[in-house]
Amino acid sequence: MKLFSILIFIFALSSSAFAGDASIYTRITDWYSDNLNYGTVTLLMTIESTFIPFPSEVIVPPAAYKALQADAELNIILVVLFATLGAVLGALINFYLAKFLGRPIIYKFADSRLGRMCLLDSQKVVQAEAYFRKHGAISTFIGRFIPVIRQLISIPAGIAGMKLRPFIVFTALGAFLWNVVLALLGVLAHGQSDVIQKYNTELSMIIVGVAGLFICYVLYKGIRGRKKTDSR
Repeated sequence: MKLFSILIFIFALSSSAFAGDASIYTRITDWYSDNLNYGTVTLLMTIESTFIPFPSEVIVPPAAYKALQADAELNIILVVLFATLGAVLGALINFYLAKFLGRPIIYKFADSRLGRMCLLDSQKVVQAEAYFRKHGAISTFIGRFIPVIRQLISIPAGIAGMKLRPFIVFTALGAFLWNVVLALLGVLAHGQSDVIQKYNTELSMIIVGVAGLFICYVLYKGIRGRKKTDSR
């Protein structure tokens, strides 16, 4: 019951914060700093991965930096794993909402007053759908590194009826790699999430590039291996 009340509290605050009240945003981050543990990491990352705009850059880096302190009760590996768990849970919320509500209701919600409070609009959903159609199932992996798309890529996956297992695998892998990067940056930047947020776009572009090269390498190895097999 306590966790449920905290969830409702954070939901209300995060929605209001991004509607223009910076003081409420500060209250959330202050609350998180005072209650930093695996549960709050998971909770806020779940929220971050839904349609509610709350940046992962203020969640993972401070927790990772704190985990390396001498008196820390956190483990940096577990921070990344619980952050990934939260990201997958949030993505599943979007996935099932989109799957069961359908495209018309999702678009209507995006253009509603509540949707706009969450910084949503139908154009962003259109952008996410176009990205999903262009890249297919792998977009749920690559999309985890792209601002805006990161939170919304689960919606077109749900609308399209993507199979659950590959959705979870791609989402978890993408979220894990993103959280590893955020954890490393948190250590290097001494948990200063504002510095990391400042270069979020550049960081995302670098990671997408690296992920693209990795995918090309895997495809190359697969095609090369198939040709060797066929030549025998």
